[in-house]
Amino acid sequence: MTVAILETERLVLRELALTDLPATREIVCDELTMQSRCGAWSEDENAEGLRKQLISYKEHSFGRWAVVLKGTNKVIGICGLQWCDADNDKVFEIGYLFNRAYWHNGYAAEAANACKKYAFHILKHDEVFSIIKDSNYPAMNVAIRNGMLIRGRFIKSYNGRNTQHYIFSVRRKA
Repeated sequence: MTVAILETERLVLRELALTDLPATREIVCDELTMQSRCGAWSEDENAEGLRKQLISYKEHSFGRWAVVLKGTNKVIGICGLQWCDADNDKVFEIGYLFNRAYWHNGYAAEAANACKKYAFHILKHDEVFSIIKDSNYPAMNVAIRNGMLIRGRFIKSYNGRNTQHYIFSVRRKA
């Protein structure tokens, strides 16, 4: 049984389960969706990525979650929180990837905003980040809509390819 973590007007964010492999495959094994990560994942990488999230739930009580469209029970994306490396530092990141059939509907911004509130009010973090490839303008727009500003940039390696990334963040208001 999967555990619901957050709910918004149109979405439910819940823990991923092994039964979500077909839905995550539609996202992470798609070349266009994964161009910000320098290429689509293989079936094995998809399964390993999902297993890592299951471990994160047990170890940290958070991770990347399935984004489910209310009324359909369809997993349309992956969004959540995790510790990430950014320019030789560990940051608490909100990350998001969505099935491209659901792009341009505001779902990423809605889910990311819910994750920000969860990080601030439940997990008591003072700042959250998003690490975004310099050519991923839609993801940058989500970060900006989430109140984030650019805090820096650095080179990140995906699949042996170095790419420029921006570090966005927002701080909790006192």
